[in-house]
Amino acid sequence: MKILVADKFEQSGLEGLKALGCSVVYDPSLKDDALVDAIRTHNPDVLVVRSTKVTAPMLEAGQLSLVIRAGAGVNTIDVATASRLGIYVANCPGKNAIAVAELAFGLILSLDRRIPDNVAQLRAGQWNKKEFSVARGVYGCTLGLIGVGNIGREMIIRARAFGLRVIAWSRSLTPERAEQFGVGYRATPLDVASEADIVSVHVALTPDTRHLCNRAFFEAMRRGAYFINTARSEVVDEDALAWAVREKEIRAGLDVFEGEPSAGEGAFQNPLANLPLVYGTHHIGASTQQAQEAIAAEVVHIVQTYMHTGRVPNVVNLADRTPAKYLLVVRHLDRVGVLAHVFDCLREANINVQETENIIFAGAEAAVARIQLDSAPPEDTLHAIRSHESIFAATLVAL
Repeated sequence: MKILVADKFEQSGLEGLKALGCSVVYDPSLKDDALVDAIRTHNPDVLVVRSTKVTAPMLEAGQLSLVIRAGAGVNTIDVATASRLGIYVANCPGKNAIAVAELAFGLILSLDRRIPDNVAQLRAGQWNKKEFSVARGVYGCTLGLIGVGNIGREMIIRARAFGLRVIAWSRSLTPERAEQFGVGYRATPLDVASEADIVSVHVALTPDTRHLCNRAFFEAMRRGAYFINTARSEVVDEDALAWAVREKEIRAGLDVFEGEPSAGEGAFQNPLANLPLVYGTHHIGASTQQAQEAIAAEVVHIVQTYMHTGRVPNVVNLADRTPAKYLLVVRHLDRVGVLAHVFDCLREANINVQETENIIFAGAEAAVARIQLDSAPPEDTLHAIRSHESIFAATLVAL
C-alpha cells in the first residue's frame, strides 16, 4: 500500500507505516496544485494530512481510497467529494484532547493574571506591579462549557483541580449524563453564557454550530467575563466578539482566527488580534509532542486495520442510514457461486443492493447473507433465488 504524507508528521509514525510494509512518500511542503500533481504522479492509496486542505481536484487526481486527517476535525477536507468518489475519510478524535485542554487553561490564567502584558512590559524595561497585582482569581468561579466531547471532558477534570464550578451545554448532553460528569446541565448555549464567569468553546464545526457564538450569545454574557475558543474560528461571529470586547469588556483567549495562513508561517491580519483585551495563540492547541505522537500512532492503527480487514476506524463519511427499504435474508451452504446467483437474480429484476454482509456459521459449512435492497423483489425473483440447490431459505423483511 502506498501512503502520501503531505504535512508535518512524527518520525515514529513514518517508521510505523514503513514497518507495516507500506511505501511512504513524505513531503510536508505539498500544497494546492503541487499536491494535485503529487497525487497524480505517485498515485497513492492513502493520503495523510494535518492542516493541509484537501480539495476536489486532489481527490479526483488519482485513485485514492482513504484520506486520514492527523487530527480531530475534518473541515479542511472536501468530504462531500470524497463520499461521491467512494473515498473513506477518517480522523484521530480524542488524541489531542489533553493538549487542547491544557492550552485552554493556559489562556484562562493568562487572561486573569494578564501574563502576556506582564512579559511585554518587562521586555520593554518597565516594572508595573501596581497595575498587574490586581487580578480576579479563578477559584470559585463558574466555568461554562460549550461542548463536552473529548476535550470538554478533559476541561472538567482540570476545572475541579482549580476549584471551578462547571456548567455545560452540548447537543448530546442530557441531565443524566451531566450528573455523571459532575456538572450542571443547561438547556441552551445562552443559558451557559448568562451564568458563567468563564466560557470555553469545544464543539466541532458543523452547519449547526457555525456562528453558534453570535451577537445574542455575547449579549447574554456577563460584563467582564472571559471567553475562550480553542475549537474553530467559524464557530464564533468575530464581529460580535469584537463588539463584546469593546462594549462589555469581555476578555478573550483565542487559538483560532478567521483568515489564518494555510502554511506554518506567513503574514496575518485580524482586527481581533489587535484588541487590548484579546490574547491569541497561533492555532497550536494540538501542537504538543505528546499529542502528535498519539496522533501518529492512531494514523498507523487506522492504516493497519484498513490493510488487514478492509474496515476503517474513525471513518466519518459513511451513511448513518442507507436508502434501503427491504432486507433479504438468505441462509445457504457456503459454496462458490451461491451469492453470485442471488445477485444475478437481483440484477435481472433491476434491484439495487445498498449493503450486504455474509456471516459464516461454525464449521464453515453454512452461512447467512443479509442483503439490504432499495425495493422489494417480485415473487418470481424470490422464487428464482430459492431455486438454487445450495439455498435453504430466502426471507424478505420490510425495514
